[in-house]
Amino acid sequence: MTIPVILDVDTGVDDALAILVAVRHPGIDVLGISCVAGNASLAQVVDNTLRVLDAAGAPEIPVAAGAARPLLEPPRSASHVHGADGLGGTALPPTERRAEQAGAVELMRRLILEHPTPVTLVALAPQTNLALLLRTHPEVAGRIERIVFMGGSASVGNASAVAEFNVWHDPEAAAIVLDSGVPTYMYGLDVFNRVAIEHKLAQSLEHGDDALGRVVGALLGHRIALSADESAEYTGLIGDAGAVCSLVDPGALRTELRPVRVELAGYARGQTLVDLRTHPGQEIGLTPADEWAAVEIALDVDEARLTGVFLDALGLAASRSGAGASPSPTAAA
Repeated sequence: MTIPVILDVDTGVDDALAILVAVRHPGIDVLGISCVAGNASLAQVVDNTLRVLDAAGAPEIPVAAGAARPLLEPPRSASHVHGADGLGGTALPPTERRAEQAGAVELMRRLILEHPTPVTLVALAPQTNLALLLRTHPEVAGRIERIVFMGGSASVGNASAVAEFNVWHDPEAAAIVLDSGVPTYMYGLDVFNRVAIEHKLAQSLEHGDDALGRVVGALLGHRIALSADESAEYTGLIGDAGAVCSLVDPGALRTELRPVRVELAGYARGQTLVDLRTHPGQEIGLTPADEWAAVEIALDVDEARLTGVFLDALGLAASRSGAGASPSPTAAA
C-alpha cells in the first residue's frame, strides 16, 4: 500500500531533496504539491518545484501557487541559507511544466475530497497554505489522515534562540494547524540537525556518472552552517527529506505524544513550547498544558537508518557506506 500525500513546500535546497525522495519512493504517492513563500519568493518556489520534478523524472504531478506571505507578517527571505534562487545556485534546466491555474488551497481541497482514502499532508514550509485550507474548507479535516510537518523544536531554535524558521515565519498559521484537531507529527530541529550525508559521499555523487546523483550531490554541497569564526562548514543535512523518509520508516525515530503550543508574542514568538514533564506542574493563572494540542514529536533518530532510506529511494544505495554523519547542531533549516 502506498501512502497518498500532498506536499506543501517552499522549495529551497532541502525541500528539493524531499521532493526527489517523495516522487521516487515506491511507497509514496504524491497527489500534488502546493507552494508557499518561505525559503524564496513564491514565484521562485513554484519554478524551483517544477524544475526539481523534471530532475526526478516525475510524472505530471499538479503543482499550484499558494500564499506569497505569512498571514500577518511581511514576507522574509532565507537567501542567506538557500541562495538567491533558493537552490544554492544548483543549475537545473528550464522546465516546460506549468503550475495549475487554481491556487494551492483549491488544489489541496480537491485532491483531499476526491481521493478515496484519507490523505497525509506533508508540510515542509511555513504552514500558511494549510491554515488557509483548514479555515476556508473545514470539511477537509475529516479526510486528512494526519499532518506531518517539518518545523518546531523541543530544544533550541535557529531563526531565534528558541524558534525554528518554518514556525517562526508564520506562527499564527502553525497555531491554527495545531488547534485544528487533525492529528499532527512534528519532525523538528531535535532530529533535523542530526541526519546528514558525509562530505566525501556528497562530493562523489556530485562528480559521478548518475544524473540524479549529481543533482543530489550538488544540493547537499550547499548544506552549510557558519562556524564560530563565521567560516562556512559543510553539514550535509538532508533536512526536509528526513520528514519524508519518516513516512516510510517510522521505526527509525523515537516519538512521544506531548502537549505543544505556539508562542505568538514577545521574544519567544514562533517557539513551539513542548511539555516534556513527567509530572503535573503548578500553572497558576496559565492555560494548563493538558489543554494544549497533543502532537507526536520525533525526539530521537537512527541517523544511518534514515539516510539509508534516503539513498535507497534515490537509487544511490551503493553509496550508503558514506552516510550517517552527524553535523553541527547550529546548522540552519
